[in-house]
Amino acid sequence: MSRNPSTARVLVGCILLVLAGCQAPGKPGPAEPRPDQVMDFAKLYKQNCAACHGEEGKRGLAVSLANPVYIDLAGKDAIRNATAKGGPGKLMPAFANRYGGSLTDAQIEVLADGIVRHWGHAQMLAGQSTPSYAATLAGDAVAGKADYTAYCSRCHAADVKTHIAGPITDANYLALISDQGLRTAILSGRPEEGMPDWRGIAPKPLTDPEVTDIVAWLASLRQVTTTKNPANSLTRDHREAVANSRILFTNSRASHLVHKEKSHE
Repeated sequence: MSRNPSTARVLVGCILLVLAGCQAPGKPGPAEPRPDQVMDFAKLYKQNCAACHGEEGKRGLAVSLANPVYIDLAGKDAIRNATAKGGPGKLMPAFANRYGGSLTDAQIEVLADGIVRHWGHAQMLAGQSTPSYAATLAGDAVAGKADYTAYCSRCHAADVKTHIAGPITDANYLALISDQGLRTAILSGRPEEGMPDWRGIAPKPLTDPEVTDIVAWLASLRQVTTTKNPANSLTRDHREAVANSRILFTNSRASHLVHKEKSHE
């Protein structure tokens, strides 16, 4: 008995699909892992960190994570702690679910470990005299103003028309960054933006007291602003400060890039 060639082809096709494990229409596919089961660093970083710290750990609004100087100074414990707890009253939220976030302790560990493994450089600062990552001394705001004027104002001028890298004395900026955030910026710099770390800001590396004093002066400017507007961080003024600060950072980055291009011409 002869068989219709087209029928034979259909039968062969069905057999091959079955052997290949073809999924029948309407049959559920593999279940997606629950959010608390995601343990891949790249996915966790993209979902939780990239918006502020940049897709590759740099060129974001927040501290550059792809900076081995920052990683060596801060250490994994501080990175883990900041990721878990965030910065109270600032833009950095808490990510650990025990502090109101959405990530498990295991996921926080994946992020901290991944940042160190991907962007760290073990013992990069070994043998060097480094300021402490967190302040251990009381700062002198008067001395800090003098140090800021001498070492920082040439790039961070108060006049928005003449600054190179953004007027960090701006009230909107100071309202959004913590003292530790200011200290971190001074210590680790932003190499992708041309900002040196504490070793290159002045003719010689800044000392621990000098870093602490500069932060104390900047913090004193924030306190004056806060006294005028003692409302909570969720007020309309603060929300406007967030929006204005984003514009400030964007304009500052654009201005800095133009300056670098002209310097190479």
